Amino acid sequence: MGAELAFLQLASPGLSEVLDRLAASGVERVVLVGVGDVSGPGVSWLRRVAADWWRGFGEGAPVVATASSFLVDEAEWAGLVARARPITDGGPGLRSPVWEEPPAHRHQVLVCRGPRCTAAGSAGTWRALVLALMAAGLGDDDVLVTQTGCLFPCNRAPVVSVQPDDVWYSRVDEAATAEVVAEHLVGGAPVARLRLRREPRDG
Repeated sequence: MGAELAFLQLASPGLSEVLDRLAASGVERVVLVGVGDVSGPGVSWLRRVAADWWRGFGEGAPVVATASSFLVDEAEWAGLVARARPITDGGPGLRSPVWEEPPAHRHQVLVCRGPRCTAAGSAGTWRALVLALMAAGLGDDDVLVTQTGCLFPCNRAPVVSVQPDDVWYSRVDEAATAEVVAEHLVGGAPVARLRLRREPRDG
């Protein structure tokens, strides 16, 4: 389709990096079309990040437009590009006051995306976890889900950690995420069959 790939999170090249390069090359118009699923940043995030970059670049920035929905089928490409809305100075950007302070969530779930956990399917674990939280009516204000590098122990992949409870889980496949959400994040009781005992070192 003649497009370039850029990422909002967890991979390179980042969107700002690609936009910097395109702007330096003299491109006058850039259209951003999101590709993703329910477990990733939505269209609003794509527009906010792009608006923040556009304002920061200042005079001489190319016109940047964003599609109104994510690409699901290649056949939608031309229509999404044609209907893309340009960013203007009135765009939201990354200025929300709620982003000035640490979030007030009661749990943070760390999902290992290190090499071994990724090979064992932790991408599916992460997606299933987000869907299970949504089904339980829990959002970022309740449970903040964060993907990380290697958490160890690699032979127990996929590994998931729930903080501040200091509870570590092993072999959390997509089916097990429903138990973690229902029993621990909603019910308050760690899932015994999945739990790893962590022994902090003295001193």
